[in-house]
Amino acid sequence: MVFEFKLPDIGEGVHEGEIAKWLVQTGQAIHEDQPMVEVMTDKVTVEITSPVAGTVGSLIYKEGDVVRVGNVIIQIQTDKAAAVESPEPAKVSSSKANGQAAEQTVLEERPTSYGQPGGVMSAVRPGGAQRKVLAPPAVRKLARTMGIDLALVTGSGPMGRIRRDDLLAFSGAHPGQTALARPSMLQPMAEQREERIPFRGMRRKIGEHLVKSKQTAPHFTYVEEADMTTLVKFREDLAQDAETQGVKLTYLPFIIKAVIEGLKKYPKLNSTLDEATQEIVLKHYYNIGVAVATEDGLIVPVIKNAHLKSIFQLAAEIAELSQKARQNKLSLSDLQGGTFTLTSIGSIGGIFSAPIINFPEVAIMGIQKIEKRPVVRNDEIVIREMTYLSISCDHRVVDGSEAALFMKDMINWLEHPARFLLVH
Repeated sequence: MVFEFKLPDIGEGVHEGEIAKWLVQTGQAIHEDQPMVEVMTDKVTVEITSPVAGTVGSLIYKEGDVVRVGNVIIQIQTDKAAAVESPEPAKVSSSKANGQAAEQTVLEERPTSYGQPGGVMSAVRPGGAQRKVLAPPAVRKLARTMGIDLALVTGSGPMGRIRRDDLLAFSGAHPGQTALARPSMLQPMAEQREERIPFRGMRRKIGEHLVKSKQTAPHFTYVEEADMTTLVKFREDLAQDAETQGVKLTYLPFIIKAVIEGLKKYPKLNSTLDEATQEIVLKHYYNIGVAVATEDGLIVPVIKNAHLKSIFQLAAEIAELSQKARQNKLSLSDLQGGTFTLTSIGSIGGIFSAPIINFPEVAIMGIQKIEKRPVVRNDEIVIREMTYLSISCDHRVVDGSEAALFMKDMINWLEHPARFLLVH
């Protein structure tokens, strides 16, 4: 009996998905509930398991193909009589989204808003024990070049993810495993002048999202500088109190508070444009997205109802969401409902950026590094802690003057941080 499995309805208005990775191959035995394919949508990456046991007959689509919901994606030879239609949703026995081991319905969710699928593949240790190997594409390529079996390497990254340093450490500790590969490692640099990497998966989703934003929303960027000297001292004074509560206090909670006060005064920056009804939808709640750089890409978790939270509460939630993002444990709800986004490259450096709007929002703010610079105060040159802040807006909704006034108001809050004590 040939069982034909159709791409199920993943929900959330998703009508198609990309075959991100096949976890089985033609001719392979497959058991019920065994993970067989990773499918990526605009909203999540899901791992779909087999509802039947048998032998993989045919993989209808290749990795990178985009498939409509309801199309047959795999055929499985099975001895049991089964309907051609896919049965009840498949199940998974573990979830990378929340780390639970309990059986859950259908799909294993991994958020993909600016993330990457995590590089999961099956590997077999000597003796036949099967385990999951997590490694990004660059590490897998290096492992092939070095002749290292990833199943033998212990990863030091989140959830046991294997990093480049883990390969190098393994190579030093097990020279026999890589001796045959080493001569070839000396040559590729001279011989390989170009390399082609498939543009698919999360990279393609990021590209599609950014292209849609740029093509739909006419961007403009406004930049202003802020004197953070008083805030630097203010944060230092509060840092010890925060630490006693188990909270690491950064500048971001103060910036979020200042942004919210500015958005209250200039609500169009906290809106969306409903093109179907030709209406600007003003949001009277403040869900602030904070871009987090992870090993696999940029993810934007959302702090819900940030206006109702204190500085310390915001700091704690930022830390929690950032950790979940880097461990690939964010849920879909952690990524939804944003009304305004912040992206910070201050820890890396740079004095200016023009971020692309996180569509369908209408504004995004870029935060640069804080550094001591000479500035003029009362006709004298003094050293102050300065930074540049940039905001990109959808010009269909926000005028340049409105963005400038918003920035002026927000910076006034940052330069007089004692005012934060007056608001919750």
